[in-house]
Amino acid sequence: MAEQDIQPSLLQPSLLQGFPTKPAVKGPPLAAVDPVARVVLESPLPHLDRTFDYAVPIELAETAVPGVRVKVKFSGQELNGYIAERRQVSDAGHGLIPLHKVVSPVAVMTPAISRLAAAVAARYAGTLSDVLRTAIPPRVAKVEKEALETPEQDVTATAPVVDAGSWTSYTNGTPFLRHLAAGGTPRAVLTALQGFGHHGWPAMLASAVAAVRSSGRGAVVVVPDYRDLERLEAALAEVLPATDIARLTADDGQTPRYRNFLRLLMGQAGVAIGTRSAAYAPVRNPGLMVCWDDGDDLHIDQRAPYAHTREILLLRSEQEDTACLLASHSRSTELQRLVELQWAVPIEAPRVAVRATAPRVLNTADSFEQERDPLARVARLPGAAWKAAKEGLERGPVLVQVARAGYAPSLVCQTCREPARCTVCQGPLATSSGSALPACRWCSTPAPQWRCAHCNGVHLRRGATGAIRTAEELGRAFPGHTVITSSGEHIKATVPGSPALVVATVGAEPVAPEGYAAALLLDGNSLLRRENLRSGEDTVRRWFNAAALVRPAGQGGLVVITADDTTATGALLRWDATGYASRELALRKELQLPPAVRVASVTGPRTDVVSFSETLTAALNRPTDSLRSVGPAPVQLHGAGASEPDADVRTLFFIPYGEAAAATQAMRAVKAANAAKRMHGPVQLRLDGVDVL
Repeated sequence: MAEQDIQPSLLQPSLLQGFPTKPAVKGPPLAAVDPVARVVLESPLPHLDRTFDYAVPIELAETAVPGVRVKVKFSGQELNGYIAERRQVSDAGHGLIPLHKVVSPVAVMTPAISRLAAAVAARYAGTLSDVLRTAIPPRVAKVEKEALETPEQDVTATAPVVDAGSWTSYTNGTPFLRHLAAGGTPRAVLTALQGFGHHGWPAMLASAVAAVRSSGRGAVVVVPDYRDLERLEAALAEVLPATDIARLTADDGQTPRYRNFLRLLMGQAGVAIGTRSAAYAPVRNPGLMVCWDDGDDLHIDQRAPYAHTREILLLRSEQEDTACLLASHSRSTELQRLVELQWAVPIEAPRVAVRATAPRVLNTADSFEQERDPLARVARLPGAAWKAAKEGLERGPVLVQVARAGYAPSLVCQTCREPARCTVCQGPLATSSGSALPACRWCSTPAPQWRCAHCNGVHLRRGATGAIRTAEELGRAFPGHTVITSSGEHIKATVPGSPALVVATVGAEPVAPEGYAAALLLDGNSLLRRENLRSGEDTVRRWFNAAALVRPAGQGGLVVITADDTTATGALLRWDATGYASRELALRKELQLPPAVRVASVTGPRTDVVSFSETLTAALNRPTDSLRSVGPAPVQLHGAGASEPDADVRTLFFIPYGEAAAATQAMRAVKAANAAKRMHGPVQLRLDGVDVL
């Protein structure tokens, strides 16, 4: 839409703002009561991120209520939108265009959704339209018609029996459930021990939901993916009627998703479960917000404004005065910060319960194992790991966690173990099969005569063997045993309890009904060496998630790590996720890195990023050197084209929490001004992106 095509009166605040006027319009008569409708447009343009006044014709007076979908005329085009409110007068200072059409009489943008979407947009310097796109599913006319024919009802919980279960073995666990059942709003961070069976995390979350339902309130539970969702739904079905549960996930398709959205909206269900978009679920009288495994990057929306589920639920908990439960097997630094600020109470098992529930953990890189097996440091499958797998197969399935899918995706020097790099662009070398020439994964340049830049070595070896190759090697090492793979597009949710080798990539580990007899955590060094601020924290999370699927040590459960002896491996050896998170957060505070501060990343062509940064600094009315920033620097440091003039660059701004509100407001204003004036190209603006550091 060209700037000159937009009516100036719609872009500028009225000069007569202090003098409300009637909506003068030529055409059909207007509604007698509240003839002005304020509309939120569905538009990605930042400078249209506000409400616009339209006149309400008399024939739409009954259906054009706040929250319904409408079509309006805007600058010669027909746009979709939502009515934010109805008013008696307008302060636009000019005649109003009438509403073109009410698309649906169902008020899908409830006041709660509207407030939450506005808060999320403000926190992430985004637009309200982008947030509503995620919060409200696309309309399905047939489903809507069926819902309108069903009378509304106010679902009241049928007083489910609350089984405290494993909560009794956790410090602060039982008081938390009692507080929920009594109608309170406690806030807690749960570090769950077990990931399978009747005492696993799905059963614990189901007990918390049952407690809040017993007080007559609703609940919202958000998990990372469909596998977790299936397990949670099965656990909830044991304590609540199936009709009281509504799942919201894009994996189910538009029709089921919209049907369940309307069930919640009309009071036909009181518990919403699902993935990211479920955080906005229109649950009536909500009493509890739950997020499982907040460290999983699946909780981050991949569309603007790139909001995180955890932060959405925290905002909603504050706005609607509900209880909040943030649960995982480990603990992210963000959750540790909430605990240290005393915003949330920690719920964790005492050491006695840990020793009774957790498996035994062994590290092949410690001094004791090195003396017994000198080759353990360089072997793909050290002797201790091979022995653990062999003995574990006599008792049940054995989990083998690898870093990557595929066959053999990366190469290292045979002598010094440094990653093999392309001589053209410094990208990583890899092979697609055992006999293929090594080639760069970035620029595809072959490297038939490669030589190591560190030690002059000329021999290569696989640095991180993929899941498929690992399965082949284990099949030969353990003939006669079933080998199951779970990776890539073929991820399995569960596996039988019979003896088998289960090779899975990180995050794709299936669940065994009675737990794994043993687990081998391979490629730990590869995970820890990633060039990312959160590589250690994320590796610890993935290790704990896999180890939680193993039987207790009293039942022979054993976890073997093949990584160097670092702080991360020590956390799993001691089963001390809290201690690791506390140490990591202390280091971040010392260095003033997230989550001790907030971070904003501005990505785009160099000219546009520099212009945005300068305008932002001026808008904040602060000296250039007082706003801590890094960059601009190439987004792809060693990739092909990184040195080209038009290559994308990135600037990072580190913002103290006390200044975050003013900074995000200034960022939104700069984005809107740049879009309206078209003086500079658009840039990607992300707040608190965990993948940019």
